[in-house]
Amino acid sequence: MSHLLQNYGQVAGEDVIRHLQKLALPLRGLKMVHVNSTRVGGGVAEILEKLVPLTQELGIDVRWEVMSGSADFYQCTKSMHNALQGNNVPIPRAQLDAYERTNATNAEQLRPLLEEADLVFIHDPQPAPLLALCPNRRGKWIWRCHIDISHPYRPVWKYLRDYVAGYDASVFSLPTFAQALPHCEFIIPPSIDPLSDKNIELPEEEISDVLSHFKIDPARPLVVQVSRFDRFKDPVGVINAYRLAKRYLPHLQLALAGGGASDDPEGEIVLNEVRMAAENDADIHILMLPPDAHRMINALQRAAAIVLQKSTREGFGLTVTEALWKGKPVIGGNTGGIRLQVIDHHTGFLVNTPEGAALRLRYLLRQPKKIQSMGYKAQAFVRENFLLTRQLREYLTLCVDLLHGVGDRIELS
Repeated sequence: MSHLLQNYGQVAGEDVIRHLQKLALPLRGLKMVHVNSTRVGGGVAEILEKLVPLTQELGIDVRWEVMSGSADFYQCTKSMHNALQGNNVPIPRAQLDAYERTNATNAEQLRPLLEEADLVFIHDPQPAPLLALCPNRRGKWIWRCHIDISHPYRPVWKYLRDYVAGYDASVFSLPTFAQALPHCEFIIPPSIDPLSDKNIELPEEEISDVLSHFKIDPARPLVVQVSRFDRFKDPVGVINAYRLAKRYLPHLQLALAGGGASDDPEGEIVLNEVRMAAENDADIHILMLPPDAHRMINALQRAAAIVLQKSTREGFGLTVTEALWKGKPVIGGNTGGIRLQVIDHHTGFLVNTPEGAALRLRYLLRQPKKIQSMGYKAQAFVRENFLLTRQLREYLTLCVDLLHGVGDRIELS
């Protein structure tokens, strides 16, 4: 057994690793490719950064390719993302032309690799047209949708559906996220890597150093939200909730820690809106972190008394998983994959408004024993359900099914 597999065995259990090795046996030597639109920023890149080497350790020839694009391409895909999550966002024909041209250009570079692969995972809408641009493909192609497309803006979904209908299978994070498609549909929630810098245990001195660096008082209660500066993450709503709670908890501090992604052109606009909403409050710490600030994020989550994720729409919400793994109760928006993780009154609270979030902050911060008991349940819940080894197991099962015709599978129709 490799050193990497041994390390995961120490966290997830040796029986889990043995199961992965057995599942990988019929796939050894096969060529697998993952394609997405960014190598840094966002949950998809974080998952692939760890999923790919772990898959390689099991004897599968796997590659991770990242497509490149112009500003018009990323503006189009950002609008597409918002439309698929329910916003009424018509996309100009000029932007769709840029989307199609960018995929055609990337297909020229990737076609030899993709057409020879036995298994191809295409992540989200950005590279979806690549299937139609690889006419001589010989393997199975899977569209992995990480976002909630349960109630899309119909014209945009109709446009995208023409590209994804021809895949051999699609994967969604939750059953409620899916749309009916003419192929097998699998449900595989995302996961976190317990061995990454963002999730490993940290020495207390390092946590203290991070708080000192950002001028956060370790003696006063801190609530933290970690996410990109995106309107769907509702950072302004978080500030409103903090202000409501601070009327009763005058020593409260808030940290909004985030970064950008190369495929999100709206981040700077939202960041400016957040800075205006903060109104120079010395107890609101708006932290624009670089993509590799994983240990800083880890330290902030571990220093927090409570973690917030007050999203109004959410694909899955890996920052919720990360916080639960660190034994922190989470107050989260009552939406998407947050519902799968925040079990009301057990691992945290689901809320719909800033007022609701403020109420739950006041409730928990006055009951330290409740915070502790929720945190214990939270970590155990993640260990059972949301570690990387579980996600890899389900991906391998999907691959065996598609290649060898195994009948047991979850389908949506």
